[in-house]
Formats: sequence, C-alpha cells, structure tokens
Amino acid sequence: MNRWQALADKTIDGQEISRADAQSVATAFDAETFAIVEAAARVREHFWGKRVRLYMLLNAKSGLCPEDCGYCSQSKVSEAPISKYPFLNESLILEAAERASQLNVHTFCMVNSGRGPTEKELHQVGEAVEKIKLRYNFNVCTCLGLLKEGQAQYLKQCGVDTYNHNLNTSREHHPSICTTHTFDDRVATVNQVKEAGIGTCSGGIVGLGEKPEDVVNLAFELKALGVDSIPVNFLYPIDGTPMENRWNLTPLTALRYLSVFRFVHPKADLRIAGGRELHLRSLQPFGLRVANSFFLGDYLTTKGQTPEADFQMIKDLGYEIELPQKAEIPHERHSLVH
Repeated sequence: MNRWQALADKTIDGQEISRADAQSVATAFDAETFAIVEAAARVREHFWGKRVRLYMLLNAKSGLCPEDCGYCSQSKVSEAPISKYPFLNESLILEAAERASQLNVHTFCMVNSGRGPTEKELHQVGEAVEKIKLRYNFNVCTCLGLLKEGQAQYLKQCGVDTYNHNLNTSREHHPSICTTHTFDDRVATVNQVKEAGIGTCSGGIVGLGEKPEDVVNLAFELKALGVDSIPVNFLYPIDGTPMENRWNLTPLTALRYLSVFRFVHPKADLRIAGGRELHLRSLQPFGLRVANSFFLGDYLTTKGQTPEADFQMIKDLGYEIELPQKAEIPHERHSLVH
C-alpha cells in the first residue's frame, strides 16, 4: 500500500492527519498527483458515496465595494469593466430561484458585494429568503460580507440555512491580498454565524501567490473553526484587477491543493468553485473525485461552463445528483438589527 492510501485509511478511521502529512500532499511531485487524487477519492466516497451537491450563485448586488481585495473585480481597486447595480428587485431574485429549482440545485446562494449589509439590504435579503423558502425545497445560503451584532440571528429567523464568508487565504498571507479588513475580522463573522445556529460555509482561493504551507495553514484554520462547507476557488486573474497577471497554478497543483482540504476535512461538503474551468481544464472530473459539490453555471462576474456539460460530467463519473430536501418554513421574523 502506498503512502497516500495509508493516509486515506487514517482519515477514514477517524484519525486526524498532521500538518506534516498535509504539507506532503501539497508539495508532492506532479507524478504523484493521480495517486493522491485516488486516495482522496476513497475518503470522499466513504463519507459521501456517489452523491454530488449542486450549488448556484446569484450576484444580487454587484460592484460598489469599498474593500481593496486584490483578486476581486468588484473592489475599489479594480478597473475591470463589470456591471454595477444595487440589490436586485424581488422578481429577478425569484426568477433566478425558479431556474435553480429546475436544475435540482441543492443550495441557492445570494451574494451581495460590499463590506457588510446595511440594515435596508439585510431586510431586503431576509424578505427574499422568506419567499424563496416558502416556494422551493432547496437550501438558501447568503454571502453579505462582515456581519454586525444581531445580523446573523436575524438571518437565522428569516430561514437562511447557510452563510458564506471565506477566509480566502492563510492568516500570514492575508495582508498581501487585502488591507481594509483583517483575517480576524473574517474569523469573527464565521463565529457569529456559528453562534446563531446557521450552517457555516467558509473556504478560500488558491493561486493568490501563496506558498504551499499557506494552503495547509488555511485548511487547519478552517478545521479549528469547525466549518460545515468548504468552497475552494482557483484564482481567475481578471483583467483590471491588481492580480490580473497571476498565473500560479497548474491543473496538477490545483488537484493536490484540493486534496489537502479533503484529507484535513474528510466529512466536509467540499466544493470546487470559481476558476475550476480555467485551471483544472480537462482534469475537472478528477476534481469531482475529491470534492462532492460544485457551482453550476456562472459565478459572480465570470462565466462558468454550461449546466449540460456539468451534468454530463456527473453521469460519466457514475455519480448522481443529491436532490434537495424539503426546506423548513421560516420562523416569525423579528428585527434584531440596531
């Protein structure tokens, strides 16, 4: 038995892998990558079987963000020619939700650009979530930025199932990608969400110029937080952003980094997210051997591949779509925002 299969046995048996083990995955030679993927696939299939969860994003408010995240086309330092608009009207949100329902999406994600939601935006989101939950079976995730006291509890009462707030990179590398908020600001929001009883969705972006140990450190930071769902994005170097010329990934590197998260988080809902088409390319099916979910369709300001191509990939792998369960009717809503 090779070392990678031994690592799979260890995680399947409920033992935690060490940072040294995770570092060995991240820094392995290219020739070892497919052996690593097959070991990670054993872990994925032990806990998730052949199931694939589908997620869909809605960019409900675009651009106009005061933060200086160097990777983001919506930040104040970006010159990318993107659409900029305030929170969408309710009919457009419900239209997107209907599309998600038709595609058997497990989780519908509403994303707002900005540092954090205003009270008006928070109530707009809450009202939209309540109506979606009454009409559809899928889970609803919101991604609104940094939260203030009471906002997570309000979202919980409106029926939000999951809140996304990525740590993005390691604590050590964070100052290299953003200076307008800290790594600890992000950790605080994840903890607020957890305390409110909402499912936690937090992951990162690889390809930001980080070292392999930054990937490992991020994986263990997420483990310390006990997050439920982990999206792994691969930097899409968008023209007009400070990181437009960063091409630090190969498909094999991307697969090894994804495997790090599977070994460190064997039971987590691990998702291949933005940039998968660009960086995994023809090796995308191997990504789904490690992860158990992915985003269907387009991302916030970049295009994804067609749902038809994704459905074919699932079928070719012998996997099956995990259908959403009946969503709970939201509780009576009270304003908790001050």
